[in-house]
Amino acid sequence: MQRVRTAVQVLFTIFTNGYVYGFLQGKVYRGALKYACVPGLNCYSCPGAVFSCPLGALQALLNRRGFQVPFAALGVLFVFGSLLGRAVCGWLCPFGLVQDLLHRLPFFKKERRLPLHRVLKYGKYAVLLLLVGAGSSLLLGTLVKVPAFCKYLCPSGTLFGAIPLLSANGQLRGQAGGLFLWKLGLLLAILLLSVKVFRPFCQYLCPLGAVYGLFNRFSLVQIHWERERCTSCGSCERACPMSLRVDEISRSPECIRCGRCADACPRKCLHFSPRSGTPKAAPEDT
Repeated sequence: MQRVRTAVQVLFTIFTNGYVYGFLQGKVYRGALKYACVPGLNCYSCPGAVFSCPLGALQALLNRRGFQVPFAALGVLFVFGSLLGRAVCGWLCPFGLVQDLLHRLPFFKKERRLPLHRVLKYGKYAVLLLLVGAGSSLLLGTLVKVPAFCKYLCPSGTLFGAIPLLSANGQLRGQAGGLFLWKLGLLLAILLLSVKVFRPFCQYLCPLGAVYGLFNRFSLVQIHWERERCTSCGSCERACPMSLRVDEISRSPECIRCGRCADACPRKCLHFSPRSGTPKAAPEDT
């Protein structure tokens, strides 16, 4: 299943960033398709991006003069969240693919979590509230509307947007300043950490993952656990890159539904299936 997942990730990244002319000329595609959002982090400013990022669209709408409910962007999040939950993170996010590939490099002793994980995992919710939500109102004590997450944090935008644009456009290189250096340093830190720790940005900072995680218990696509066939061998828990218990798999907001647990189960007690029936109770995620 992991080869299939990687293939889907690669193909979806190519599909959503297939504007080759933009990479060659250092220009951003501004056609009609840019009004449509794809589910994962797919920066509007990437010269190859054909579609928009739902978080970028959400912030753009929030930053308009006057208050407007961003129905379109919220609708995209609700539809994909309801259908897939955080399977979006595991299968359809270009920056998730980058972190996956880096973690496979044979360097450093691999870790699944950072120390203080129980506290740090709430960082993505703080980013969602403070940079995506409140970022369109109060910033540094002033009433300035800015797309704060995109401008100050998003490493996907730096990797797929800023770096290719600056590489192909000399005029833009001359305008790069301290903000670009900050985001470049942040990107390099996340990429380096990804070699050792599994998906650190997804686990601790990604507000899109925070949103989709809220849908994990209720989304249509689930990893179903056949409890009656389970022998409690622990193979799925050892394979889970998020260190989840078997009763947390799929339903925990931390689960990206990568399918490693299903691959590892010797009795095939875990498998993807549509949600059915009433979800069974599970202990709180740790």
